[in-house]
Amino acid sequence: MLTEEDRGQELYAYTGEEQEKTIHRYGMVNKVQEQAYRNRPLSDEQKMRNREKSKKRVMVEHVYGYMEQSMKGLVVKCVGIARASATIGLMNLTYNLFRYEQVVRLNLM
Repeated sequence: MLTEEDRGQELYAYTGEEQEKTIHRYGMVNKVQEQAYRNRPLSDEQKMRNREKSKKRVMVEHVYGYMEQSMKGLVVKCVGIARASATIGLMNLTYNLFRYEQVVRLNLM
């Protein structure tokens, strides 16, 4: 549920009529990717804006992609908020350990 604190925040989401209403209702900054449609390609300006939006979005998408592909998905199958929170925490810890190993191995720091 969005709150008043969300006003002015950037929203990186998928496009759709419902998302447009939410963005407008809460006064958020629209960072949704623009889409081309048949017989209506994106202009060069729209392509540049999409490229700028993608730079932030890709950092998050890689994390979810890794969890989805390598960790058997993002579905949490347990009963209770405490157990679900613990499961999500362990998934995040596992991702961070794998990412740390990759950073060290590739000498990225």
